[in-house]
Amino acid sequence: MPYTVDFENVSTTGLESSPVADALAGLRANEARYFKNKYDHVFTVSPADEAPEALDWVTRILSEERDIVIASRPLEATAFEVEGIRMAYVFYESGLSINVMYTIEDSGKRAVGFKLSEGMEVPEELAPRFKFARQKSKLAGVIRGSFFVIKGEY
Repeated sequence: MPYTVDFENVSTTGLESSPVADALAGLRANEARYFKNKYDHVFTVSPADEAPEALDWVTRILSEERDIVIASRPLEATAFEVEGIRMAYVFYESGLSINVMYTIEDSGKRAVGFKLSEGMEVPEELAPRFKFARQKSKLAGVIRGSFFVIKGEY
């Protein structure tokens, strides 16, 4: 069942099994606030098993672009379109959040972003390949993030 993420009253709903559930909930709320403020979009997520298209799309891009397979269990996923940009998010039990930003126009930006919840280690499958920059968030504490540009067509 879809869950509307509330960024004013942060909840761990759907994320309870994560060892960093509070930080992951803050990270998810941070994303919800961003999309509400920038695009007036209400950020909703579903359990990963109820959003197979979003999960499969993200998984395929990771695999085909960089031969990455995420070891952690996906908890939630979402996919939507705003202002000509196809977006997808997957939130993992480890505290990892992966998003795909895919501009529909051929000349647009296309990238995969990784965000690590405060308190989690860099996953083994990402550690040797990416450097993570730190940013502070009122909702999520210290977020570490990285990204790569998508070269293929999806």
